[in-house]
Formats: sequence, structure tokens, C-alpha cells
Amino acid sequence: MTTPTAPRLGTALARLLVLAAALLGVLLAGAAPASAHAALTGSDPQDGAVVATAPAEVGLTFSEQVAMSADSIRVLDPSGRRADTGEIIDLCSGAVVKYGVALRAGLPDGTYTVAWQTVSADSHPIAGAFTFSIGAPSATSVALPEQAAGGGTVGLLYGIARYLSYAGFAVLVGGGAFVLLCWPRGAGVRPVQQTVVRGWLTLTGATLVMLLLRGPYTGSGKLADVFDLAGLQGVLQTKTGAALTSRLLLLGAAALFVAVLFGAYARRTDPKERKDLSFGLGLGGTVVAAGIASTWALAEHASTGIQPGIAMPVDILHLLAVAAWLGGLTTLLVALYRAPSVERAAVERFSRVAFASVAVLVATGIYQSWRQVGSWSALTGTRYGQLLLVKIGLMGVLVGIAWISRRWTRRLAGRTAGADAGTGSAADGSSPVAGSSPVAGTEAETGPEAETGPEAGEEEPEQPDPGEQGTEEREPEEKGAAEQGTEAADPERAAQLARQRVAMATARRKKARDADPERTGLRRSVLTEAAVAVVLLAVTTVLTTTEPGRTEEEAARTGGTTAGSAAVPDRPVDIRLPFDTGGVDGKGVVRLSLDPGRTGANALHLFVERPNGKPLDVPEVKVNLTLEEKGVGPLPVAPDRIQTGHWSASGVQLPLPGEWRIQVTVRTSEIDQTTIEKNVKIG
Repeated sequence: MTTPTAPRLGTALARLLVLAAALLGVLLAGAAPASAHAALTGSDPQDGAVVATAPAEVGLTFSEQVAMSADSIRVLDPSGRRADTGEIIDLCSGAVVKYGVALRAGLPDGTYTVAWQTVSADSHPIAGAFTFSIGAPSATSVALPEQAAGGGTVGLLYGIARYLSYAGFAVLVGGGAFVLLCWPRGAGVRPVQQTVVRGWLTLTGATLVMLLLRGPYTGSGKLADVFDLAGLQGVLQTKTGAALTSRLLLLGAAALFVAVLFGAYARRTDPKERKDLSFGLGLGGTVVAAGIASTWALAEHASTGIQPGIAMPVDILHLLAVAAWLGGLTTLLVALYRAPSVERAAVERFSRVAFASVAVLVATGIYQSWRQVGSWSALTGTRYGQLLLVKIGLMGVLVGIAWISRRWTRRLAGRTAGADAGTGSAADGSSPVAGSSPVAGTEAETGPEAETGPEAGEEEPEQPDPGEQGTEEREPEEKGAAEQGTEAADPERAAQLARQRVAMATARRKKARDADPERTGLRRSVLTEAAVAVVLLAVTTVLTTTEPGRTEEEAARTGGTTAGSAAVPDRPVDIRLPFDTGGVDGKGVVRLSLDPGRTGANALHLFVERPNGKPLDVPEVKVNLTLEEKGVGPLPVAPDRIQTGHWSASGVQLPLPGEWRIQVTVRTSEIDQTTIEKNVKIG
């Protein structure tokens, strides 16, 4: 029978690690430091608008709820002085999220800069700036900050801490679950203990760093402000600050869980007591793990947008499934490389746990993808959707490697089961698969060579010649007697000989372990899984700081529909209206111009363009004009087609000054059409 050999993954694994590192670098380098769920969808006055007289206030409209402070909106005159009163005005109405700031009286003509910075409901800082002019444009000395909100050194450190917090959570929860569900004897194995404790330390440290960096991350961006106690107090009053504080409190309960797991539970020998304690640890650990996971769900993407009541529990399940799979995988990898033995039954149990985790990940991932993306165009045309495709691809690779690991496990189980039947071993599936000693961390781990005989499935050593055997047997006896005499006379020499015997026994076990093709194949495939998991976790971290595709498309589609564009008398009104009818060739932009942009007769020109700026031929375009404050309209306008993508109408009457609503209906096929609108001020 041909003995199965382990695939030579050394070179392939090295290439995979290099590729993983390169992909990780590309993702992190290209990630926008301040992407977020909320987006600015409109302003009043509009960016670049020229108004005849100074408005009483400046208003900003957002796609989602945001947290405003006294300095969230600043209006600066051409010389850089504050032109606003510093009083934030809540202009929200129904589903419209709008805030403004009052302007000082008697502002002179010139170009004014509006700089804004706030925090979206999913905890990410957003910022921007635009200009408008009173009377006529002018030169301005205002220099806008080049660094985006949440960027710079503070943003980099905060991003690293966010990644480490996810990794620490996965190792802490997944490692504990691996011990309780798959390998109870692992509670007494020191490398496993160290791995789980390091997961706890990593999550705790990363949470503390995020709490200290939160103020400068959403505010000044200066690393020195980490020590600003007033800023820290302000952070503690926010939703994100409360979530981070709650996480620290729950980590205190997690520390108690770890202490009991690796203390009282590891020392229990009575089966009934161990079973009762295992049940209590499992129940308590699940509650604590779900509580820690909820600190992400309550403060980030799941807490905003559509269906938050469903999204938050789904997000918690998603995080727990990730931890059970990737954290358990990490613990298994440590056990395979550093523990003297791992029972095949433990590997098989983890295989089942991993399969269940992947099933939960697929179900919750489909819902999250629909919720955050919403359309095929957003899946391929937005950064969030593209990152999601990368994540799905990595998941597919990870599942494929896991399938290879499962095959190695079955081969190992089949070989060990055959050996058990031939040698009368116990049939409970507890045969070791990563070493020959039965208990990790005991004397058997470092015993003499006689305790580590040939493993099942290995060839028996060649028998020596009977004549030579007697001599060889006598020599060790004589040598042993001499060594015993030396040891009795010199304790230091005895200790040295004992260390040598331990080292030799360990080297023999390692050599036997590395010579086992099934075991070597399993170790390499699990290592490859872990390498891909590192990149997968990085992509997931970037996704949590990226504006969802659904929000990005909605912001582009409604971009500025609530904004007012003011016009100076005798100056043309020019507006841009993105549209999407949903059909083939249904996306584009309408450019509309009213000349001279005042009461009386005006010439209307309308250009329909594709997203790339080229003309788009559509079957029909309609325009309606309404002055709601005076009860005028809607006044229909039927422009004539001049050429491909160009429509025109002359003598369009605007009888009264005021804020007119311009509605444009675009039909791209027999059944696909949409209506877009914008308000403009006519002097």
C-alpha cells in the first residue's frame, strides 16, 4: 500500500505569506482614513454658489444622524476670521438630518469658507469644507487642513488598535471555546494557556489605547491631546466611549473566566465535577463573549442605517462565529506546533465547530451584505462593495484550505483508528496525533526513550544481530552503573545528565512527529489557514471604517437635493442633478442652466450625460417649476431635443422671486424613469 505523503507546501506557503503581506499593505495603504457611514448630502448655500445678500444661516444636510459640537460648523470670512455666531441650530425634520449655524449681521461681500467636522452615528469622524460667495467671488486667505479627519499618526495608531482588538477578541473567545468544546485536556497545556491569556491582554490593551486616542482621533488629530483629561471626559459621554468602557468592565469578567478555566477546571479530575464546571463556564463564557461582541454592534455600522433592531443581534452572531473559527484555528495551530500531543478527537471536534461557524458566517454575511450594499451596482462600483468582494474571495480560499485540513484529519483518524484496533487502545478517539506522550505537561512529556516507542503506522526498527545484542545490552548497563556512581558523587553532573536526557527525548519525539506525513500535512494546512485569516481580519477591519455602498450610492443619487442654490440677479443658474432610473444605461447626470436666472423670461438648457461625461440619449425629459411659499406652480416645461443629450426651452417664465423647486423627470426606457429635484433662489 502506498503511504500518503504530505504536500510540499514550504515554497507555496512562503509565496502565500508574501502575497498576503502585499495584499494587506495595498488594502491599508489605499484605505481612506475617515470613511464613514454618514455623508454630506446637501448644503445651503451650495458649494460654489453666489448669493445676492448674506444668508441668515448656513445649513448642512447629512445622510445619517451625526453628533454635533459647538465647533462642528465654522464659517470663515476672506481674511480667515469667524463669520458665524458659534451657535449650532438643529434643523432636523422627520427623516431629514440637518444642522446649521447662524451668521453675524452685516457681512461684507466676498468668498466665505465653511469648514465642518463631526462624528457619524457609527463612531467614525467625518469632515469637509466648501465655499460660497456674497455679491461676487473674491480672494481668500483661508487655508484648509490637508489632513483628513481620523488620519495622520493618530488615525494610523487608532486603526492598528482596532485591528488588534478584533484579533484579541477572536483569540480570547475562540481559544476558550476550543478548550471547552474540543480539547478539555488543553486547559492544562501551558502554550494554550499563554495563547488565550495573550488574547485577553491584547484586547484589553487595544481597548485602553482606543479610549485614550478617541478624543484626538475625532477632534484635533494631535497625538499630544491623548493626555487631555477634559477631552477624555468628553469621550466618556459619547456612545463610543460608553461602549469602550463597557468592554473594559466585561473584560474583568473575562479575566475571572480565564482564571477558572486554567485553574480549577484544569485541576478537576472527577468527571461529574468537571462536567458541571464545564457547563457553568460555557454558559458564563457565552454571556461574557456576547456582551463584548455587543460593544461593537452597539457603536458601529450595525447600530445605524436600516433595520438596526435586526442588524445588531446578527452582528453579534457574526463576531462570535468569526471568533470561534479563527480563534480556535489559532489555538489549534499553537497546539500542533508547541504541545506534545493533541488527540485526533479534538481535531475532529474542531472541524465540526468550524463547519458550524462557517454556516453562521455565510447566513449572517448575506444579510449584512444586503443591508450595507443593497444593489449589484454598489457591489462593484463602490469601495465598500469591492472590499466585500475581496473578503468573499478570501473566505472562499480559507474554506478551501479548511477542506484540505479536514482531509488530513480524516487520514490521520483512519490511520490512528487502525492502530487502535491492532494494539487494543481505547476506542474513545483519544489517541494522540501530534506526539506520542499521552498527557501534555507531565513527566511522560520528558521521560526516557523507553517511554516513546514507535507510533502506530510506523515501521518497526530493524532487529540487531543476536550476537551483537548481548554486547549492546551489557554496555548500557555498565555505562548506566558508571553514570549512577558519578551522579551520586556529583549532583551538578547529575543535573547536567538529566537535562541531556530530556533534550534527547524531546529531539526524538520532534523527529518522529516531523516524519509523520499526515501530521505534517495537517500542521502546514492549518498554518496556511492562519496566514489567510490574518489578511481576512485586516480586510474586515478596513470594512468597518469604510462608508457602506448603499449609503454612498444614496448620497450620490440625492446629492444635494435639499440644498438651496442661490443666484445673483442677472447671473445664470447652473445646477447638476445625478440620477439613476435603475434600468440599462439608467445612470447619469443632468446639467440644467437658467439664463439670466431672474424673474421674467429665461432660457433653459438641459444636458443629459453619462457618468463618464459623454452625452446620453434619452427618450423623454420633463421639467416642473414650483414656488411653494407663494403657492405658484407646478409650472410644466417641455424642452425640445436639440441633439443627443441636449434639450432646450426658451421663454421660461418665473413670475416672482423666491426659492423655486426645480423638478426634472428623466425617462431612459419605456418603463424606467426617475424624478430628481433641487431648490434655487431667484432674485
